[in-house]
Amino acid sequence: MIVRSLPEDEITKIIVEHACKDWIKISRTDIIIVGAGPSGMTAARYLAKKGFEVVLFERRLSFGGGIGGGGMLFHKVVLGEPADQILREVGCKLTPVGNGIYVADAAEMLAKLASGAIDAGAKVILGVSVDDVIFRENPLRVEGVSIQWSAVQIAGLHVDPMFVRSRAVIDATGHDAEVVTVASKKIPDVSITLMGEKSAYSELSEQLVVEKTGKVIEGLYVAGMAVAAVYGLPRMGPIFGSMLLSGRRVAEIVEKDLRER
Repeated sequence: MIVRSLPEDEITKIIVEHACKDWIKISRTDIIIVGAGPSGMTAARYLAKKGFEVVLFERRLSFGGGIGGGGMLFHKVVLGEPADQILREVGCKLTPVGNGIYVADAAEMLAKLASGAIDAGAKVILGVSVDDVIFRENPLRVEGVSIQWSAVQIAGLHVDPMFVRSRAVIDATGHDAEVVTVASKKIPDVSITLMGEKSAYSELSEQLVVEKTGKVIEGLYVAGMAVAAVYGLPRMGPIFGSMLLSGRRVAEIVEKDLRER
């Protein structure tokens, strides 16, 4: 058996050339999603399937957000109808436990959601953090994000970021609602008060997170646990139905808004 390889400099050239081609295309896109957790990956899949150019930035070098840890590192998560439809679409196996509730394997769920988003055409970039937004006035709107390598931030280095323009930005960063937090502090005339998530009340939160999913200001949307942080909703722990449904709902809202512009 002959294993094909290349001289070291050729390996570098190929990586840099093809990565730069992607970045040139990414620099202006239709939709930016921040956070590769359940809501972010679900939204990415639905929007890419609708023909939009979607880039998903994840600060870590892995997918899944809170999925991978399951419940307290037990490798299972729970979800209820109708969220099971979303996992069935990506081929994730589910075990019914009664009353419309299902158990999913955490690793399979995150792998299938990630694969579904990528297969639909979404571009996923790992190891990139979003630390600011781009805004415009008259009318006031968000038109993109400021990005930096996560490793640069972790190292505490002072390195200027770069920018990506878009028609819509979705904050799917989870409990801290990082993108909305930045916008609330740094954009003049934006009156957003983040309430912070409340203690657990799973049944109530599952419903309210989906209902409150949507536009925060023009061009900026919120999905998943970031919704709870913005609107002061209870947390729900390792039950993920509303995360999936929130991702689908924000995709529907963004699609409608962009089609009407």
